Amino acid sequence: MPAENSFDIVSDFDQQELVNAVDQTLREVQTRYDLKDAGVTITLTKTELIIEADSEMSLRSVRDVLETKALRRKLSLKIFDYGKPTDASGGRVRQVVTLRRGIDSELAKKLSKMIRDRFPKVQPRIQGDSLRVAGKSRDELQAVIAFLREREGEIPVPLQMTNYR
Repeated sequence: MPAENSFDIVSDFDQQELVNAVDQTLREVQTRYDLKDAGVTITLTKTELIIEADSEMSLRSVRDVLETKALRRKLSLKIFDYGKPTDASGGRVRQVVTLRRGIDSELAKKLSKMIRDRFPKVQPRIQGDSLRVAGKSRDELQAVIAFLREREGEIPVPLQMTNYR
């Protein structure tokens, strides 16, 4: 039996599921009566999503459809960081949506402090864009996981626990 058990806390999403959600959104937009002539385009890159439409109302409708499709594909809405709608050429409206991936250093420090204050027998360590929590007792680690699941509403990014060993 290993002397120390650990698990990693990461924030990631399935890129292929996001691609599928965007494709489904585009398909629905093309068939919906109120959005058919809105000239909606959605451009997906690794780090952002750009939504363009004729009006701000159409933009909000596309955003609602996208969120619905993402939820059906088990993607958290916390991965979307919506920017302000801006005017694009031709009287169109554009919105840049940044995709959140990874745990930034500020949040990692906050999570680490929360864990250390509540569970003194475990050691959280920041490793790049993830957090490794180590301890001798598996019960303590499972209690940390349960604690983080309870506090998920307070955390601005979706968390996954991986590499539990």
